[in-house]
Amino acid sequence: MAQTDMDSGDEGGGGGEPEVIVQASVLGGFTESTEVQALISSLPEVHQKMVTRESAIQRFLVIMNRYQEQPHLLDPHLEWMLNLLLEVIRSEQSPPLLVHLGFKFLYIISKVRGYKVFMQLFPHEVADVQPVLDLLCRQDPKDSATWETRYMLLLWLSMTCLIPFDLSRLDGHLTSDPSQAREPIMDRILAVAKGIPDVFDNIEIWRLRGEWHTDPSARNSWKRYSSDQASRFQSSSAKSYLMVTDKSRDAASVLVSKFVTRPDVKLRRLADFLDWSLSSISQADDQTMEGTVILDGALQSLAQLFKHGKRDDFLQYAPVVLQCLERRGLAESSQATLRKLGVKLIQRLGLTFLKPRLAKWRYQRGSRSLVANLSLSQPGSAVDAVTPDQETQGHEEDYDIPEEVENVIEQLLGGLKDKETIVRWSAAKGIGRVTGRLPKELADEVVGSVLDCFSFHETDNAWHGGCLALAELGRRGLLVPSRLPEVVPLILKALVYDEKRGACSVGSNVRDAACYVCWAFARAYEPTALKPFVTQIACALVITAVFDRNINCRRAASAAFQENVGRQGTFPHGIEIVVAADYFAVGNLTNCYLAISVYIASFPEYTRPMIDHLVSMKINHWDGVIRELATKALHKLTAQAPDYMTTTVLPQLLPVAIGIDLQGRHGALLACAEIGHALYILASENNRPVTELISTDSVEALKGIHQKLSDRKQYRGFGGELMRPAMCALIEKMSLSKLPSKDDPVITGWQWLIDDTLKSLHLFSAGPRDNIKEAAVSALAALCEQCYQPQPGVADPQVQELLVSQYIAGLKSPEVLTRCGSALALGSLPRFMISGKLDRILSGLQQSSGQREVIFSEARRDAAKAMAQVCVTAGVSAQGSTDSVVCEGNVSMIYRALLDCLSDYTLDSRGDVGAWVREAAMTSLMEVTLLVVDTAPQLLSPDLVNGMMCSLAQQSAEKIDRYRAHAGSVFLRLLHKDHPPVPHIPHKEELLTIFPPEGAGTLNWKAPSQAFPHITQLLRMPQYQYHTLLGLTVSVGGLTESTVRFSSQSLFDHLMLIQRDPDAMGHFSETLLRVFRDNLRNDRVSIPFLKMLDQMLARACFDTFTTEQDHPFCVNLLALCTNEIKKSKDVQKLRSCIAVFCGLIQFQGNVRVKVLFQLLLLLCHPFPAIRKVTAGQMYEMLLTFDDVIDPSVMEDVMNLLSDTDWAGDIATVRTHRNQLCDWLGVPKPQLVAKGSVS
Repeated sequence: MAQTDMDSGDEGGGGGEPEVIVQASVLGGFTESTEVQALISSLPEVHQKMVTRESAIQRFLVIMNRYQEQPHLLDPHLEWMLNLLLEVIRSEQSPPLLVHLGFKFLYIISKVRGYKVFMQLFPHEVADVQPVLDLLCRQDPKDSATWETRYMLLLWLSMTCLIPFDLSRLDGHLTSDPSQAREPIMDRILAVAKGIPDVFDNIEIWRLRGEWHTDPSARNSWKRYSSDQASRFQSSSAKSYLMVTDKSRDAASVLVSKFVTRPDVKLRRLADFLDWSLSSISQADDQTMEGTVILDGALQSLAQLFKHGKRDDFLQYAPVVLQCLERRGLAESSQATLRKLGVKLIQRLGLTFLKPRLAKWRYQRGSRSLVANLSLSQPGSAVDAVTPDQETQGHEEDYDIPEEVENVIEQLLGGLKDKETIVRWSAAKGIGRVTGRLPKELADEVVGSVLDCFSFHETDNAWHGGCLALAELGRRGLLVPSRLPEVVPLILKALVYDEKRGACSVGSNVRDAACYVCWAFARAYEPTALKPFVTQIACALVITAVFDRNINCRRAASAAFQENVGRQGTFPHGIEIVVAADYFAVGNLTNCYLAISVYIASFPEYTRPMIDHLVSMKINHWDGVIRELATKALHKLTAQAPDYMTTTVLPQLLPVAIGIDLQGRHGALLACAEIGHALYILASENNRPVTELISTDSVEALKGIHQKLSDRKQYRGFGGELMRPAMCALIEKMSLSKLPSKDDPVITGWQWLIDDTLKSLHLFSAGPRDNIKEAAVSALAALCEQCYQPQPGVADPQVQELLVSQYIAGLKSPEVLTRCGSALALGSLPRFMISGKLDRILSGLQQSSGQREVIFSEARRDAAKAMAQVCVTAGVSAQGSTDSVVCEGNVSMIYRALLDCLSDYTLDSRGDVGAWVREAAMTSLMEVTLLVVDTAPQLLSPDLVNGMMCSLAQQSAEKIDRYRAHAGSVFLRLLHKDHPPVPHIPHKEELLTIFPPEGAGTLNWKAPSQAFPHITQLLRMPQYQYHTLLGLTVSVGGLTESTVRFSSQSLFDHLMLIQRDPDAMGHFSETLLRVFRDNLRNDRVSIPFLKMLDQMLARACFDTFTTEQDHPFCVNLLALCTNEIKKSKDVQKLRSCIAVFCGLIQFQGNVRVKVLFQLLLLLCHPFPAIRKVTAGQMYEMLLTFDDVIDPSVMEDVMNLLSDTDWAGDIATVRTHRNQLCDWLGVPKPQLVAKGSVS
């Protein structure tokens, strides 16, 4: 189970948690054994080149990492993989790089399988000791690239230390020849763990600098250490592995634990090594990196020694080590790793002080087998817990507990409150291990001290540590059943522990650990021991699994519940709940609150606890999304316990709804609204009035909430951003529940709140603004439906006139958000409120949607939405009145307004804000068209349908993926509409061929690779060609690489198809010029158009026109381009136009002279960058089209273009330009006074 210290709110505010899709992968065996064997065998060939070497390592990593969760599958193959790699390593022909590569592969295997298992496979004969030690001594501890080699050699050396012979037998005759004296093996191995002599550093530095053969001092130093000192120096060269910064330090501690605990070594070297370790601990400074590393190595080695050594050997040293740790004060260290190692060492010291014994008083479950437990369901089967009898307890060995044990336990209890999880976890395991060796009375005191962590005066760290300790104690049978009445209530509190801290909360780790406790208890106790607490634990786990904000906690609770169902077999409806709330199902928060909770609440044992939890813990939660989900869940749970909701929950919520706590007020208001509406639905289903379920006092209290909040000014400020939408939700739900009568005085106050909210939207922050607006509009619709029709279908004329006039006036407000609110309010009015006012409403919305000021983009969007809503509400009648329904007299006006919105391309600092308006207009067009087609299709004229379909085709070809996809879906929806179909769609049969109904669902309009090949086929149809080409222009000339690539390719494919059709090419060229002409000086279209035109000319798309002298297409295009850049200072437009001019040079006739004239004009442009670009483009153009100028002056022209500094002085540039005019036979441009172009 994941242990996290803080829930940082990374679930998107608690509600936006995505549904997690997990693909399980259960492997059946090591299927890549053949590939791995080939990979290892290829190492001698691939190691020399970095690319092949890295590729081999990466492939091996990919294969091994697949078995991280099932490493046991590697066990049958570990030996042959090890032998293959050792064969490479031991080979005398293997260069150092290959040896290091072999050890890297060994490390990858050990990382996946675990070093404890893998190291046992290393050969550990007597003959292996010396070679491994020599190879290790030749390594450089400071080489960060080969740490895997040193790590694996240290583990290998650890195994060779287990040989049962005295190491002195391996030394031979050390002193027989003084000139060949060697250091004993024992000293050499121990030196590996201690430190580096200073002279080695100097010699190593000289070697690294390449000064070994050039520096006399280096050579003299080596000579002094030759002969009998040479081997000592060599052995000392690796004496740093307890003080290195890489992972070799961990392996060195393993080596120490295996080596120093040998019988022959501990007699001669144990005391010295402990002295060195304690000295290192005392003198190292944990505020420095070097000191931290030294402390880490010393503490690891001591912890390993006291773990693997015999108690009798280490008991005499334990008090000294404990005193040293006390003086060092590791608990106050800022390094979490050091604190963890300190706790780990202290628990080992505690185990050394206590005799190794299994507590006879511990609780032992009779059977821990799941199969055996399930057999209990068979008649006559029983497995009893094993409990010690009195006689056994009486004969329990008594002995004095050393005083140091109290100190050990005190420090371990302090470790439970550490701020880091790794320290608390280590302390919890230490508590469990030490307690298992204590007498029952002392162990019970330890349990009591652990329970003290569960105080609300303690931090979340203490609660978390306490949970971990209880789980360890329970798992080991040290938490006797008599303690369960005290423990279970604390665990239930831990399961809902949550404290807000700043912008997030703490407590998710506590809840997760509490789930671990429940999981451990399921395995530790017999069902009879937990039977009194089954209902409490089951309800608490279900609540956590369904309602917890953190996904890890929900999944941990689900796992704990499942474990209890399997091990205990006493949880109510356990199997059904496990199936519904499994690991994957609880991954989605919304699904948990609104689906799984409803199913579980259908079991009566869980109904009220779930409701109580939501009311007490979730409606006042700090996360607003959780509050809203909780109220929706209460709505769904009301049907399970309506009487309980009426008599208990509602009276409990009403005081909170007007209380001082903002979050509680917000949640309680929403909860009252949802519960009241759910009770109304329940009463309606049973043909009963809602007042039979909700008491009069409760109804009056609900009505009075608004006035109390208003009197206290609680609709203002930050609190108002929560209270206004909550109160609007209450108004909506009470109106839907028909609770206020039509003449109730409270209606006036409610209407004021709605109107004031819609007028004050600009006063709220951007985040909650949309939610506030939607809540107010929904409340208005429900309130009108319930309170403003004296007779069914007839509006109160005074209220109708007041509201309609007020909202139409709001459409002209200088505040854009007031316009938005007014538009949506008009759209939400019921039919009887619109009747007789439709003309005024549509006219006001049309004016609002047609105002193109930048600041009113949102208002235009909401006006377009409201127009469709009003039409749908009013209905359609061909011969009806324009004041009441959509009819022949107003349908054209509605379509004109919406089609006008489709041409909104307003830009501001936020980007293309006009896209919001276009999207709303497309949706509205679809809704209105479907309404008209179903009711009176004769209202749709061919012109209206043609304009709509062409505009949608244009939007379907544009560059923004989201809006292209929306337009495409609307286009296909109208095209495929059947029974009845949309009339007068141009080229419908051809369109159905391009977009068949059966393929509509698979076409991804957001993917340019799929959308543009389809949409460009509309260029073949005359009625769609203009609008489709206009949309394609901004895509082909856009910036997004994928959009440009696929749109341009589709366009050019179409042009290639019509190359041999003069009529089609002529029609296309006319359409192209028309697009340019209609959007002249419109930078949104003209700049992309020039870029698209440049690509067309570069691809020779108009080759059929180049053979004709002064073809009209080229002449007109040149004139339009010249007009486009006249007096322009847009560098991007000028650069694009230069490219087009250079492309136009391919056309024949007098047009060439005009093109050259424009280019020569640009050679003296006021912008130096434009002059340089023009010269460069002309140079490339003349290289490509060598028939443009006389060959006799070609070289002079090219030299002048390339050698002239066109960014230099304008007078000099003009002289060179005039020379070009003479050579090219182009009239010299005349200087115009005050002109921007010479």
